[in-house]
Amino acid sequence: MQLRIPGPTPCPPEVLQASAKQMVNHRGVEFKDLMFRTTENLKKIYQTNNDLLVLTCSGTGGLEAAIVNFLSPGDKVLSVSIGVFGERFADIARTYGVEVIPLKFEYGQAADPDKVKKALQDNPDVKAVMVTHNETSTGTTNDIVALNKVIKEFDKLILVDSISGMASLDIPVDKLGLDVVIGGSQKGWMIPPGLSFASVSEKAWKANEVARIPRFYMDLAKAKKFLVNGETPWTPAVGIFFGLDAALELMLKEGLPDIFARHIAIGQFVRNEVKKRGLEILPDDQHASNTVTAVKAGDKIDAPKLQKILREEYQVVLAGGQKDLKGKIFRIGHMGYVSEKDMKEVFEAMDKALPQAAK
Repeated sequence: MQLRIPGPTPCPPEVLQASAKQMVNHRGVEFKDLMFRTTENLKKIYQTNNDLLVLTCSGTGGLEAAIVNFLSPGDKVLSVSIGVFGERFADIARTYGVEVIPLKFEYGQAADPDKVKKALQDNPDVKAVMVTHNETSTGTTNDIVALNKVIKEFDKLILVDSISGMASLDIPVDKLGLDVVIGGSQKGWMIPPGLSFASVSEKAWKANEVARIPRFYMDLAKAKKFLVNGETPWTPAVGIFFGLDAALELMLKEGLPDIFARHIAIGQFVRNEVKKRGLEILPDDQHASNTVTAVKAGDKIDAPKLQKILREEYQVVLAGGQKDLKGKIFRIGHMGYVSEKDMKEVFEAMDKALPQAAK
């Protein structure tokens, strides 16, 4: 089976084998060693010396943690949204009584730094800016460097969803001075769903001291306190931690420069192959994601039918569009445990399926 959706992604055999280990005492020395080791290795991937905390939850849980730990009801935030997951981030904030100032861009477009600057000029009392690094619903990557530069001019807290970017795309947290960056295990990390990661800057911890949104399970201050002893506040997903340990070892062996270069090369390969078949990518090339490619179905392809044929006849699983893009695009995931050979197999199957799915 070729699972080529934006997550969960395939896992290397070493990760699956590690994840199947017998349980250990999560308050014992074995887990303590594991916790310290994985935390330090996560920091290397994040390119940060900030606190790095691991939560047992999905990526959405991590986004919720980014809201409840650093904001108070009534605070104003600027939500820079380029797709479904940017909108979800904003919805979480609204749920907790945060006043969201939406700055939405058309699906398939990246955020315009000049428009972000204008929004911040018009709303000087904004406390934080929420940004999606890589939007899987549209296959679009924001220029986080340019956006961060603008946000820094106004000295706002920056909360970044890099669930589908971190571990695949270069996002140097400390170099950019990002305050809170959320990752998710089922993406470029090559492990099963169930863990979310959060890096937290000193500036963010100062915001945490005055934040008044109620929190319990997602309390990052508690997580920081327990990490001193190599523990988590609540029972962790021990098996996924085992897998994380193995995945981090593989990633550090490959090296960050090679991981980033591999994703760039495969992203370009996928886009070229799509265009060779007369199909169009949703975003422009400059902002097209190197972890997931969104392909327009247009008036040529019945996207749901194509997915069905690929899944049932060729064991290739692609993703469809979401919300306004449902039925209008299909998405090809290529992050984490992926090679050019894998993608060649996907396109070989697609060549057989496309004529059957033509309108």
